[in-house]
Amino acid sequence: MILWLASYPKSGNTYLRSMLTAYFFTKDGLFDFDKLKYVKFFPHINLFKNLGIDITDEKEVVKNYIKAQESINKNYKKSLLFIKTHSTLSSINGHHFTNLDNTLGVIYIVRDPRNVVTSYSNHYETTLKQSAEDLVSFKYLKGIKDYNKFETNVLTHMGSWSDNYNSWKEFKKFNRYLLIKYEDLVLNPEKIFLSVLEFLSKIMNSKIKIDHKKLENVLLTTNFNNLQKLEKEKGFPEAINNKDQKKITFFKYGKKRDWKNTLPYEIKNKLESAFKKEMIELNYI
Repeated sequence: MILWLASYPKSGNTYLRSMLTAYFFTKDGLFDFDKLKYVKFFPHINLFKNLGIDITDEKEVVKNYIKAQESINKNYKKSLLFIKTHSTLSSINGHHFTNLDNTLGVIYIVRDPRNVVTSYSNHYETTLKQSAEDLVSFKYLKGIKDYNKFETNVLTHMGSWSDNYNSWKEFKKFNRYLLIKYEDLVLNPEKIFLSVLEFLSKIMNSKIKIDHKKLENVLLTTNFNNLQKLEKEKGFPEAINNKDQKKITFFKYGKKRDWKNTLPYEIKNKLESAFKKEMIELNYI
């Protein structure tokens, strides 16, 4: 069954994926970028192509979201399958993103939008002003331009920062929801990761035994400094700008980048005004 790792872009999804893959898909807990292949991205172009769906028709792709997830679960009947998404949980043209038959639960990773905006600006090579506008608008990610191009994904309806965050709360009603703040994950990774394992045990109705030596290696090899080192030595396959396929630095700022020291007042004010309710709820303001 699918366990969604959902987030708005640049919110710490890769950090959590790194920890999960090191823990569940290695014998010793030692992480390297190759392990990220065990977490697929949805919606991904190849999945729809394999089902014979016309990937040049975005409406047809959206209409078949559930069919695609049924296909995934058919191949992983008794396995927990981590899948990353930046999509909202909202219905699109009457078609649901997912349902309870295909979803075991969701771990939602949220990050202070005042820090998201700077990372977003770096990754997508836009100005801070444009990045802030993207965060407050209903935004689409990627899309089909040249569907023969490597790793091109179908359109993702990621919405605004608040749309994305609020939509996934739907799973709270079914006790299948865990919220993780990026800031907590960075400050206390062991505590937060143990809460993730506890959540997985609960929704799987099967206790996950803690391997403390393995966990120690996970924490050691997925800290930000080590991820930066790995990127410099081996490159990071996801560090590609979508506009021109140019390599960029992915692990650039981490916890060192503080909006208090970098964010212009007008952008800070714009984000705090647009997301006041959610930021108060999350104790960001």
